[in-house]
Amino acid sequence: MHDVVIRNAQLVDGLGDPPRHGSLAVAAGRIAAVGDDVGPGRQILDARELTLAPGIIDTHTHYDAQVTWDPGLTASSSLGVTTAIMGNCGFTIAPCRPGDRDLVMRNLTNVEGMSLDALRAGIRWEFETVPEYLAMIERRGIGLNLAAFVGHSSIRTFVMREDAPRRAARADEVDAMRTLVLEGVRAGATGFATSTAPAHNGHGGLPMPSRLADDAELLALTGALGDAARGMFMLTKGAQTTVDFLEGIAARNGRPVIVAALLHNNITPNAVFEDLDAIGAANTRGRRLFGAVSCCPLTMDFTLETPYPFEGLESWRPALGQQGEAFKRAIADPGFRNAIRAELAQPVTVRAFNGEWDKVMVAETALPHHRAFEGRSLAEISREERRDPLDVLLDLSLAENLRTAFAALLLNSDETAVARLLRHPHSLVSLSDAGAHLTLLNDAGFGLHLLGYWVRERGVLSLAEAVRKLTADAAAAFGITDRGRLAVGCAADLMLFDPATVARGPKRRVFDLPAGASRLAMPAIGLHGVWVNGEHVVDERGPITSAPLAGRLLREFAA
Repeated sequence: MHDVVIRNAQLVDGLGDPPRHGSLAVAAGRIAAVGDDVGPGRQILDARELTLAPGIIDTHTHYDAQVTWDPGLTASSSLGVTTAIMGNCGFTIAPCRPGDRDLVMRNLTNVEGMSLDALRAGIRWEFETVPEYLAMIERRGIGLNLAAFVGHSSIRTFVMREDAPRRAARADEVDAMRTLVLEGVRAGATGFATSTAPAHNGHGGLPMPSRLADDAELLALTGALGDAARGMFMLTKGAQTTVDFLEGIAARNGRPVIVAALLHNNITPNAVFEDLDAIGAANTRGRRLFGAVSCCPLTMDFTLETPYPFEGLESWRPALGQQGEAFKRAIADPGFRNAIRAELAQPVTVRAFNGEWDKVMVAETALPHHRAFEGRSLAEISREERRDPLDVLLDLSLAENLRTAFAALLLNSDETAVARLLRHPHSLVSLSDAGAHLTLLNDAGFGLHLLGYWVRERGVLSLAEAVRKLTADAAAAFGITDRGRLAVGCAADLMLFDPATVARGPKRRVFDLPAGASRLAMPAIGLHGVWVNGEHVVDERGPITSAPLAGRLLREFAA
């Protein structure tokens, strides 16, 4: 007698095979049978011809802080995700000395757009080392399956303290960091993650610590993966980091590399495809490289209290780390503004904001006499007022004490180009950033968007292809051998949905973070069920509040 039997479903196995009608049985948290007649079950569910697929594997999240106060992992848990990988870009909270906690939290408020009050109120500091952090997660329980990277910026801070974002590391410091990477990976971390992206700045406008690492440091730390003969290297790359260099790391250590964040930029439209083609060429030479792409347009809601879209600009540096009146004086300065205009006039390969003012909207004004600006682009307003759009943005913000809310479409706005990214044989669909930038965006429902928009509405991928990209491809990249497929013996991580309606719903702002901080939320549409290790955790109404924390901390990965 099986625990659960799901009958009359359209089965999409995750491997790319054509959908077929059938049933699936679950016993002891695993798939026990798949076929026309799978036998009796204690619980029988009629799927009514809905589609049953493996649960989504989200390979790019930032739940490292949130998991300590929200083991259910809102919002991914309600959006079809059954497994998440966190610690991407190297922005973790372990290891961390007690005396450095505030520094780590302040860095996250900037680079990941997190509320400092929420972090201070929410994080449970029941650990110091990476092994202790993993043990705490396992001890407290989690709602999803979870794997974690060892984060470069955290280990740099652990070893170098206040110097971490200020200078190159000495040889003895690099040795100490390498030991920490090795310790974390041997304890079950999925690998080592870092960032060289210029938009990644921490507290006070200083670069995130990983950006101070030279090539020798990166080679030494990634070498720990080779020593352990396990783990993958994940990097969010700046323009100065080449795919050739990353291929060299893969060759040197025999370990796979994930390259993020490969988003299409209208200013340099071929750059992302050149990177993906270079990744493909490396794979033909026997390396294992993956290009992390997104199926979502990169949109951000922001105010100049959190001006993340502009912080990757070198010309914005005089305003980085400034607060209050000092910040207002900085952005009012004509020289500051002219420097931004000059920089935006120069196309570069990697930059979040490129001066496409027609894609920046005034979402909400703070003063009643500015209401006429709402819903209009800065390009439109600038034409009407015969002023530069940068001046429109900065002057309006200053007039409203930085409370004006804007919505910007930054990257991945060319749908023809995004379709090419999704079809590319060496792309890995991810980049949800779930758990971070909570006030700016919510792409935790990226998988539902892929299935609804890119499959049903655009026909860019078949249903089977899209499910494969969300499940088996992600599992294979990370060496997760027993998830991402509808196959006997695999973990019963399942998603039941209606392909005719599946989508992510409209965004709304909620205030359910610690200290009452806000985040953007998006409901699931057309999602009828989610099972994690055989436990029913979501139904057609949403999360099942009585469901147990059924997730597992993933510590073992195929070589």
